[in-house]
Amino acid sequence: RAKWAETGKFIDDLNYRSDGAGYVPGGFNQIYLLPVEGGTPRQLTFTDYPLNGDLSFSNDGKKLYFSANPSDNYAMEVMGSDIYTLDIASGAFNQITSLEGPESGPQLSPDGKYLAFKHTTDRKLSFQSSDLWVMRMKDGKLTNLTESFDRTTGQFAWGDDSDELYVSYQDAGQTKVAAVELDGDMDKLNIVLSGQSLGRPYTSGEFAVADNGALAFVSSDGSTPADLFVRESRGKVTRLTALNEDVLGHLNMPTIKAMTVTSSVDERPIEAWMITPPDFDPDKQYPLILEIHGGPHTAYGPNFSAEIQLMAAKGYVVVWSNPRGSTSYGEDFANLIHHNYPSADYNDLMDVVDGVITKGFIDTNNLFITGGSGGGVLTAWSIGKTDRFAAAVVAKPVINWMSFALTADAYPYFTQYWMPGMPWEIPEHLWAHSPLSLVGNVTTPTMLLTGESDYRTPISESEQFYQALKLRGVESAMLRLPGASHGIASKPSRLIQKVGNILAWFERYRTEPKTKAE
Repeated sequence: RAKWAETGKFIDDLNYRSDGAGYVPGGFNQIYLLPVEGGTPRQLTFTDYPLNGDLSFSNDGKKLYFSANPSDNYAMEVMGSDIYTLDIASGAFNQITSLEGPESGPQLSPDGKYLAFKHTTDRKLSFQSSDLWVMRMKDGKLTNLTESFDRTTGQFAWGDDSDELYVSYQDAGQTKVAAVELDGDMDKLNIVLSGQSLGRPYTSGEFAVADNGALAFVSSDGSTPADLFVRESRGKVTRLTALNEDVLGHLNMPTIKAMTVTSSVDERPIEAWMITPPDFDPDKQYPLILEIHGGPHTAYGPNFSAEIQLMAAKGYVVVWSNPRGSTSYGEDFANLIHHNYPSADYNDLMDVVDGVITKGFIDTNNLFITGGSGGGVLTAWSIGKTDRFAAAVVAKPVINWMSFALTADAYPYFTQYWMPGMPWEIPEHLWAHSPLSLVGNVTTPTMLLTGESDYRTPISESEQFYQALKLRGVESAMLRLPGASHGIASKPSRLIQKVGNILAWFERYRTEPKTKAE
C-alpha cells in the first residue's frame, strides 16, 4: 500500500553535519549533574551556544570549570573559546580567561591554588601550536609554561604535590612526556608514548599520574601494538603487559629502520622510516610502497602499523616520512605549506623515494604510492607530477579545493585557516593547488578509496577524480565503503577491507623483479 515519503530535513544552521556523527540535530550540548550512586540527572546549563571540551570540578565540588564561546558568531569563530566557572548551586556563570585564541581543558591543581589549561594564540595559520598555561587562583595571574618550547602540547596532568605538571608533546615523529614546574622549568622524561594508532604509524599514546608520583603509560617498540608500562617516581621503568605475545611472539616482525634525506628544495633534513620483508635479502630487488600520512599537520614515526606490517609481509619494502608540513618539528616547519599545499612537500617525498632507491635493493619498475586524506591529496598530486609509480591508491582525498571548501563539514575552519580568502575570491589559487588541475598528466593506474558517509573529504571529491581519469582512459577503479566516515579504520572490518584492497590493486600491477645485473 502507499506510504508517505520520508519527511524532508529543514536546515538553516551553519554547522549542520559532522563527520562520523552525520547530520547534527538542533540544539546544543548542556551540562548535567548525576549523583555517583545513581538517580535522575539534573540539567545545570540552558545555553544557546555550545559548551566545549572537558569539565573539571573544584576541590570542594561546588564549581565546575569548562570552556565555551557565547558569541553570537560562535559558528564562524572556530578558534574562539574562554574558560568559565559554573556555580552548581546557583547556576551562575563567571568568565575567568580572555586570551586571544582558544583556551580549553581546564584542570585544577590538587591543592586548589592553580588552574592549568591549554591555549593557542590565534594567528590564522593552518598550524598553530598549543601551550600549557596556569592561572594562580588567588589573583588571576597567568603564566605560559611552554612559551619557549617550540612543540605543541598534548595531554597534561597535575603531579600530586601541585608544584609541577606532566605534559605530552610531539618531537621528531614521537610522542614524549616532560615534567614542567610552575616557573616553566622543564625536565624531559625517558618516556616515549606509542602503539595506539593500529592502522598507520601515527604518533599516539596516553599516560596517567598516580598519587605517589608514578606514571602509567602505553608504549611499543614498533613491532607490536601498545603495552602498559609504569615509571616510578625515581625514574625506573617497568613493562607490565605483553598483550600480543601469544599472537605475534612467534612471528618474524620486521624492524623499523630510521633514515634521513636532504630535501632537494632547501636542504632541510627530512626524516623517514622503512621496513623490509621478513626474509629480506639485500642482494635481491624488492617493490617499494611509499605510504603518506594525512593531516597534513600530523606526524608519522617509528610506530606500530598493522597496515605497513602486512605490506612488508607481502614482500614489499615500505617507507613513510614526515615531509614539510608535518608536526613534531616546530611551528615553522609545519607552516612551510601554509596557503601553499600541496607544493614542495611533494619534492620531499620524492627525495625519500630516491633515498631508498640508492640503497640498491629496490626494483624501480615496481614503485607504488598510497596515502589517505592529506596523504590522498599528495598521492593524487604526485601522479600528476610523475609517472614513476606502477600504481597508486588515493584514499579519501581532496581533489578540487573549490568544491571541498563548499562541501566539507568543517568549512568555517578550512576557509579561514587553510585558504587566503573565500573560495569565490581566489579560484586561481585553489585550482593551482588542486590535484584535479594535473589530471591531464596522469597515466598511473589509480584506485580511489573513500567512505560513502565521509563528510570531511566527501566522496564527491573521489568521484571527480575517478570520472576525470575515466574520461582520459586511465586505468582506474573506485572502492566505496558503505556507512564509512573519514575514519575508515574505526572498524576493524573496514581496516581489513582498506589494506586488502590497496594490496590487491598493487598486486595487479606488480611485475617480476629485475635482477641487479639488469
